[in-house]
Amino acid sequence: MRLRQAGPSGPLAGPEAFEAFYLRHYDAMTRFLARRVIDPHAVADLTAEVFLAALHSRHTYRVGRGSEIGWLYGVARNVLSVERRRAQREARAMERAAGHRVLDSDDVADLTDRIDAEEPARQALKAMAHLPDGESALLELVVIDQLTVAEAAEALGIKVGTARVRLHRARRSLRKVPGVVATLVTEGMR
Repeated sequence: MRLRQAGPSGPLAGPEAFEAFYLRHYDAMTRFLARRVIDPHAVADLTAEVFLAALHSRHTYRVGRGSEIGWLYGVARNVLSVERRRAQREARAMERAAGHRVLDSDDVADLTDRIDAEEPARQALKAMAHLPDGESALLELVVIDQLTVAEAAEALGIKVGTARVRLHRARRSLRKVPGVVATLVTEGMR
């Protein structure tokens, strides 16, 4: 008879482990969000929400099933999706400043610099907008977020073979789009 583990293991096992996990992946998550959101306050809030969601769902992470960063990108995509749906429902009725934590000028400057640095990635995301959702999501994770195909497949909850096929289709489609950055078509072939 096989017993189930009582709680999470590995990088999410306890407070110290989760703190190390947070410190290891904070920059990757803020870059991920800065590519998709232009408000520094929203980037800060969503980053906190991603790690809070990871903390609450840490029981779903399995060390042997994939990398922790792949799992965390999946959590981040879900948090961002939920936030976008919420914002659409509210139809911009709330003021932008409502609910944002107060950032000091250094925080705003750092996040503004990060948002500015991610401008080329936002342009690449615009070029991918015409692709089917599955293909564009995969291409985002592999080329822009620089996950391996296996990590991106894990984040999207699909098989690696399916991911490779979608990546090939997406790249083939992008070759036909004028002005597409060459790295969108060639990078991330691992």
